[in-house]
Amino acid sequence: MATVQSKPEISTDAAASGLWNDAWRRLKKNRLALFGAGVIVLMVLASLFGPLIIKALTGYTYDYIPEDSSLVRAMPPSFQHWMGTDSLGRDMLARVLYGGRISLMVSLIATLVSLVIGVSYGAVAGYFGGKIDEIMMRAVDVLYSLPYIILVVMLLALFNRSLLLLFVAIGAISWLTMARIVRGQVLSIKNQEYVEAARALGLSNSRIIFRHIVPNVLGPVIVYATLTIPTVMLQEAFLSFLGLGVQAPLSSWGVLAAEGAQTMVIWPWLLVFAIAALSLTLFSLNVVGDGLRDALDPQTSY
Repeated sequence: MATVQSKPEISTDAAASGLWNDAWRRLKKNRLALFGAGVIVLMVLASLFGPLIIKALTGYTYDYIPEDSSLVRAMPPSFQHWMGTDSLGRDMLARVLYGGRISLMVSLIATLVSLVIGVSYGAVAGYFGGKIDEIMMRAVDVLYSLPYIILVVMLLALFNRSLLLLFVAIGAISWLTMARIVRGQVLSIKNQEYVEAARALGLSNSRIIFRHIVPNVLGPVIVYATLTIPTVMLQEAFLSFLGLGVQAPLSSWGVLAAEGAQTMVIWPWLLVFAIAALSLTLFSLNVVGDGLRDALDPQTSY
């Protein structure tokens, strides 16, 4: 008797792998996005290792004030100080690179906090639906109605201002849009066949949400995360400009911009280099986010 061979079924993991491979192929064709990614990698490496190299070669650190500081105060760019010095004689190149380390760290950690809260909150609301979804999303609407900057200032004023608190304060307020995005994605896929099969197998709700549903909404999550990082970086710069962010003697691009803005007429290099580094990083993050958005859209063709 002849046996009928059934067609092999394509697993969900294999299909997902194919989608990511297609996205990577489309992303490689976007030269502007690749340029932005290269700039980001260069900025990260320069911020991590640049201050160490400068200290090893010259002895300058972001907070080093020479004993004869009166001779090197507010020096314009030169071979000895490529980005000049500030009003205390500190090397601006070391301060800009170290400031990049702080700004990038704040933006990355705050974005991760935002992702953890927003993805979990939105996935739970979308999966359970009904009254649970209604109550959870009304809470989001209430938080949306409150001025963002006031909430951050209140958190920083109620507790001791520290770098860790700045991470948490910005991230804890930035998750609202992410929660809405994830909720909408979960609502559209929670009745798919593979979710129904997981329920039929008796899997717990938490396992269904975080093992089967959340991995299938990572595309929009990744895109929004890349667009959240520059937003958070601007918020840190704004708070530091107001004196509520990174505190002395630490340095960030926002702190350097605030210091440079006070003397931009007579010592413009104190502002120009910090703003140039911040602007180039923000531009690169935005073009990478746009490139990921286009790459993860199956309808996009290059």
